[in-house]
Amino acid sequence: MSVRKVTIIEYPKCSTCKAAIKSLKAKGNEVTTRHIVEDTPTAKELKELLQVGGLDIKKLFNTSGEVYRELGLKDKLADMTEDEKLELLASHGMLIKRPIVTDGKQVTVGYKEDQYEQAWGRA
Repeated sequence: MSVRKVTIIEYPKCSTCKAAIKSLKAKGNEVTTRHIVEDTPTAKELKELLQVGGLDIKKLFNTSGEVYRELGLKDKLADMTEDEKLELLASHGMLIKRPIVTDGKQVTVGYKEDQYEQAWGRA
């Protein structure tokens, strides 16, 4: 059985991120962590994650976060292009929904145990 190497883009103080890391390790994954604020993904990286994961850009926004509310994005996003949204996300790590996990072949955003079991269960 091979070990799957995954990268988790997370915020260390986030309890959901901690639970996700614990779950990934329990499933036998080799986990590399990346701090979402200190090492925020670039717009190009975010675009690649969306493409690999087949995800809608809306999935990347942390809609329950303080920054999202402070910037009033609920009403502004509809008028923005995808590139503008990606630049905005890349400019502020706390706007990005976390954790993001990828092994280069698939991507998950957020943490739900059943989703992790399916995506990141035994390699």
